[in-house]
Amino acid sequence: MKQRVLFIGTNNAARTQMAEGYLRARYGDRYEACSAGIAPTVLDPLAARVMDEIGIDISKQQAKDLALFDGKEMDYVVSLCSGGVCPMFPWTNETIHADFPDPARTAGTPDKVLAAYRRSRDAIAAWIDGRFRAK
Repeated sequence: MKQRVLFIGTNNAARTQMAEGYLRARYGDRYEACSAGIAPTVLDPLAARVMDEIGIDISKQQAKDLALFDGKEMDYVVSLCSGGVCPMFPWTNETIHADFPDPARTAGTPDKVLAAYRRSRDAIAAWIDGRFRAK
């Protein structure tokens, strides 16, 4: 039986979506990945773009409200936030906090912003590989 992993954040737009897509694509044989936010918006198109660069299509994923998962048991809940309000989820066996900078807060040229999304993607992917590959 697959272990269930829920990535949570504020908007469920970029970091949580990248994490969900990466875990599903790389370790979907062992994990059921999902994501949600406390104030969901829409999938960030730059997040979808940088994931596509590494061969992972998240373009059909949608932002989801954390309330959709109320009462649903999870093996792991990973809170991906950097400062501000970090959501809590009581129906989990283990809560993990992983702090990755929000690429959507990057100002500057389009190239600088895109580079921030790539750094976040790569940091999230490396963290997931280190945390979930060996389990």
